[in-house]
Amino acid sequence: MKLIEYPDREMLAIDLADKLASELRAALESHDRVTLAVPGGTSPGPVFDALCGVRLDWGRVDVMLTDERWVPEDHERSNTRLLRERLLTGHASEARLVPLYAKSRAPEEVLAEIEHDIVPRLPLNIVLLGMGADMHTASIFPGADLLEEALAPDAPVLLPMRAPGAPEPRITITAHVLNGALAKHLLIFGTEKREALERARHLSPSEAPIAAVLDGMTVHWAE
Repeated sequence: MKLIEYPDREMLAIDLADKLASELRAALESHDRVTLAVPGGTSPGPVFDALCGVRLDWGRVDVMLTDERWVPEDHERSNTRLLRERLLTGHASEARLVPLYAKSRAPEEVLAEIEHDIVPRLPLNIVLLGMGADMHTASIFPGADLLEEALAPDAPVLLPMRAPGAPEPRITITAHVLNGALAKHLLIFGTEKREALERARHLSPSEAPIAAVLDGMTVHWAE
């Protein structure tokens, strides 16, 4: 794990967007198409704002979420909505969105359909992750119903996930698929998450799911 500290969040967003763009360009030199997986939530918004203005061959980039809340795209809690508003705009509007949601009552009903579209795009070229103060990443939560399955080396690509405190079901890419990305970045802000990350390094993945993907990770942190 490599930790990069930034003087402020604006500098982090600009520098991280530049690193992601450089990695995308390098990947495009040797692949017909490349896949970028990113988190939802509010933290990556400024990174998306910077990245979407970068000129590269976005038409050959597949963008997908690392996890999604099981709500319609027009719902205020939809990560897909955030992605369309903050990343898939400007130059990046030419990128292809690989959906992690399909209209159904529960994720289990369409899991195979969604996974079928993802498998040909593996391994992920670049993954950007977030982390909660509880040390979850993607929707791999401590105490979640399928936590051990999501951490298993033979896990499927996707799993539905239900966790204490989460108001809706989730769908998540599993740990070994995230770990298989050719480049891995983690974005965290604030002292609380910095301290949580340090604790996670000494805990098991069952206690701190982020620990399952820290090997080879570049961590970007600002207060």
